[in-house]
Parts: sequence; C-alpha cells; structure tokens
Amino acid sequence: MKLVQDLEIEMMSDMYTRMTHSCHSKCIPTKYKNSEIGKGEAVCIDRCVAKYWDIHERVGKKLQTMSTQDEEALKKLAAEQGLLK
Repeated sequence: MKLVQDLEIEMMSDMYTRMTHSCHSKCIPTKYKNSEIGKGEAVCIDRCVAKYWDIHERVGKKLQTMSTQDEEALKKLAAEQGLLK
C-alpha cells in the first residue's frame, strides 16, 4: 500500500510540475512588465489549470475503467482455464 501511495504522490507531483510549466509558458509573457499578475494572465492561468484538472480526471477514470475490465477479463480467463484442466 505504501508503494501505491508513493507512486500516486510522485504522479501528482509530476502532473503539477508539468501543469505549472505549461500554464506559465502559455499565460505569462517572457518579459515581465509588472511584478503582479495581470487580469488577463490570471484568467488564462485559471482556464489552463481547469483544463489540466479536467483531462487528469478523465484520464484517471478511463484508466480505472480499463483496469477493472482487465481484472474481469483475467478472472474470466482464469475461471475458464480452471474448468478446462
């Protein structure tokens, strides 16, 4: 269980790092004009982060569905092989 928790933390950390880098490069100009984030930049960042979380949730649900289907297929295969022996 500890391994799964560590892996999840690592995956979330990686996603956060990628999201931060991507949203920063898309929304914040390379030449800073102000020390504060402007309204347009803030809106861009909000949208970017929302898209990242939406995709993250969708991928997570799809992977969970696929994992469940794989487990069911393996159980069915094991049951069929048990009957054939």
